[in-house]
Amino acid sequence: MNKTILFFATIVAFSALSFSFIKKPALQISNDTKTESPTTAKVVNAFAHDHAMEVENMSSAVYDKLKLNKKGLSKNVMNTAVKGYLTLKENSQLKNTDLLTIVDFSQSSRKKRFYLLDMEKGELVENTFVAHAKNSGIDMAREFSNVIGSEKTSLGFYVTKGTYTGKHGLSLRLSGLEKGFNDNAEARAIVVHGAEYVNAGRVQSSYMGRSQGCPALPRENNLQVINLIKDGAAFFVYYPAKNYLQNSKLLNS
Repeated sequence: MNKTILFFATIVAFSALSFSFIKKPALQISNDTKTESPTTAKVVNAFAHDHAMEVENMSSAVYDKLKLNKKGLSKNVMNTAVKGYLTLKENSQLKNTDLLTIVDFSQSSRKKRFYLLDMEKGELVENTFVAHAKNSGIDMAREFSNVIGSEKTSLGFYVTKGTYTGKHGLSLRLSGLEKGFNDNAEARAIVVHGAEYVNAGRVQSSYMGRSQGCPALPRENNLQVINLIKDGAAFFVYYPAKNYLQNSKLLNS
């Protein structure tokens, strides 16, 4: 009797062991690249969709709350800025993740086209005038360059760095993050600084004063703004240039 029980127990154990070996090839097949590629594609598409929804939700929430349309900023510019800002934030390229600066050079130089936003609190911290470069245009900026000595404005996303005191007083260094568009910013000494030629008194003239490439601010605003956005905040210079919008890796990643 005991021998019979032992025989059947051995058969059962052997069958279970064989079954465990039979399952392994199925696991290996499930890891095959061809089998998983449709799933991978779905995950990528889902991530892109989620990112797009996050951009739209954040952009709309801040834009609508602050009524930025009445401040001259279009929803399209806001969406573009938030898209790049979130990418930088997700890639841990920002130390100051609360603030986003938008310089909208699709507007006249006589408009308050500089927007400093607190994205966490949903506040418009500053809205003021800002100069574009003298070789980019007169009242409207239309030409842009990353070339040293061009004295033109450079488009794209920057991250703010430290400050120094130079010929324009307190100034803020900018590091261009987009190769081919603004990565020569530091070599060109493109910085945020105050300037006498940018002020409300010039609104009635044909154009605001222009710089050699720097986004210069009114003297009454520059110190506060520089001290708020220094050391790792997102800074975006916009113009609807097809070459930039289609080829910016930050906007098309």
